[in-house]
Amino acid sequence: MARRRSSLGFLGMFGRSGDLRQLDEALRAVDLHPALVPEGVKLTIVNLMKDHWSDEPPARAYAPVAQLFAYCVNGPEAFEGVNGGQITADVERRIEAALDAPDGLDAQLILLALHARLINPVVVERFGLSSE
Repeated sequence: MARRRSSLGFLGMFGRSGDLRQLDEALRAVDLHPALVPEGVKLTIVNLMKDHWSDEPPARAYAPVAQLFAYCVNGPEAFEGVNGGQITADVERRIEAALDAPDGLDAQLILLALHARLINPVVVERFGLSSE
């Protein structure tokens, strides 16, 4: 089966694809405005998700992806202030696990945040992250 392509839309004539709309909604839900994430980064996120799931990513997959990415961008304090301690602790455990599984989706999302220069310096320092 051919993989469905994501679409940013064109001059307001063609709409954004559903996967990008779902990602935008998930980012808003964790207090990261989608306009703060470049479109190329969002396209990469949805493509990484498509690589991770054999079929289209399920709707429930967008929230955890947005949580991890928002934590990386906003930093621990701002993220916890909006999302609470439990979600913050869950995301921090996922980051720790990603350090041991560099080929997983979480590790790829963290690396994307690093390469896109969107990652919060506190996150880099706290987890000793580098792209080397």
